[in-house]
Amino acid sequence: MKSTAKDVTSYFRGVPEDRFEALDKLRKLCLGTLQGDQECMDYGMPGYKRNGIVEVAFASQKNYISLYILKQDVVSVNRGLLKGLKMGKGCIRYTKPEKLDFGIIKQLLVGTHRSKRQIC
Repeated sequence: MKSTAKDVTSYFRGVPEDRFEALDKLRKLCLGTLQGDQECMDYGMPGYKRNGIVEVAFASQKNYISLYILKQDVVSVNRGLLKGLKMGKGCIRYTKPEKLDFGIIKQLLVGTHRSKRQIC
């Protein structure tokens, strides 16, 4: 669901209680891993920009948590680690908060931060 929150802190005020802990951990992982990127609210969800371009974002949707890894090379290299998850071009959908594997997510974030490629 698209949020009308003006900043990430306000976005978290509207996160369902059963997803708050997982999303908070995801946010902290993004902040710690994507050093130098700017945290923002874009497209109604928290995102992380480098050079003014969102490369990573996440959202609490109605039926899942979405993680957007917008560097296609990173998704392609790690596709085998994401088996069993529903995916779009740059969107990984987690149907339950406990399905978020933060080790794999960190690997995706590190790959994104290192990638010199354009977003998809």
